[in-house]
Amino acid sequence: METTVLVIGGGATGAGTARDLAMRGVDVTLVERDSFAGGTSGRSHGLLHSGARYVPGDREGAEECIAENRVVRRIAPHCISDTGGLFLQVAGDDPDFFEEKRAACKELGIEIEELSAEEAREAVPDLTEGVERALRVPDAVIHPTRLTVANAADAREHGATLLPGTEVTDLVVEDDAVRGALVDDGSGEREIRAEHVVNASGAWAGKLAAMAGVEMEMAPSSGVMVAVEYDGLGTVLNRARPAADGDIVIPHDGQVVLGTTSVDVEDPDDFSRDERDIDRMFDECGAMLSGLDPERIDRSYWGVRPLYSADRERHAGRQISRGFHLLDHAKRDGVSGFSSIVGGKLTTYRAMAEATSDRVCKRISVEGECRTAEESLLGHDQPGRIDELVAEFGADNPADADVIAR
Repeated sequence: METTVLVIGGGATGAGTARDLAMRGVDVTLVERDSFAGGTSGRSHGLLHSGARYVPGDREGAEECIAENRVVRRIAPHCISDTGGLFLQVAGDDPDFFEEKRAACKELGIEIEELSAEEAREAVPDLTEGVERALRVPDAVIHPTRLTVANAADAREHGATLLPGTEVTDLVVEDDAVRGALVDDGSGEREIRAEHVVNASGAWAGKLAAMAGVEMEMAPSSGVMVAVEYDGLGTVLNRARPAADGDIVIPHDGQVVLGTTSVDVEDPDDFSRDERDIDRMFDECGAMLSGLDPERIDRSYWGVRPLYSADRERHAGRQISRGFHLLDHAKRDGVSGFSSIVGGKLTTYRAMAEATSDRVCKRISVEGECRTAEESLLGHDQPGRIDELVAEFGADNPADADVIAR
């Protein structure tokens, strides 16, 4: 089989890249070893960031988030729940941090509204007595399986070839250039030839790059999420303190998702899962929201963040930037026909895909421009269509399993 561009990794970024390239008229093939969103995307907490989480410490990350937050709301309304969000100052939290966050949000144009404790409890009656004040921000809940499948299916509508359930067993390297990949869908190994290969395999990007003899400093970090039966929460809750364990609560209909931890791991396929982390989520998130009952856990799951660090000894876990990195291996490693997109967040998937597609199109001499920020995703005007596509691809992921089942 031959294709112009082979994208490896069917999470949100890989599917978004395939869509972007296909819309520019590129012959693209998307390969994913599991179902779409089967890796990090479908095991996330599903927060569409407003950017408020990343200030005051990471201005660039916050700017990326608020810009893409507005784009995703426009192109994928069928993949989000527009809940809004609250940042809560709880007794014992540093009030100066709250003030710095409010000032930084205002400076960046992130829409905010300060609420007193009484006003916050009027909005969310189940807030604990420890909540002292709140900042309303334009967070939302994103359903990653729907989002990823919508991108993949839209790519197919524009001519892309989709190969879920297909594992890359090796890369084809000839004369210091990646020329394709060997893949296996369970029926035997075959070769896909390509002019350019995009490594969008997330936390597994280092493993894939090694197949081309390229060394990449990945620093994957695992985090637990706990879905608990809970009625009545209609907004995202964030703790107004420096990022720490158990500081986000994500509402679903009849459930909330509590998260998360940050534990450095060596292998995204093989790492320990400490059940005590689940108890920690109840302890920490319970400082914001009352009535969380460990007896009502629906599911718990761990995801692995695709963090990239060129110096893991000095930067680990929450210290590593959540920004994205586009690596051109021709310039970086002397291996042509190969690019990697690593890091980033679900919120910024489309911007990551655009940057990747811009670079690839330059390499393969294609002049088409990005249209993904203007054109809505497949299914936006067809109620129920997106979940039909989810069922078609057999995409079943824990981040939004309850939403898809409904």
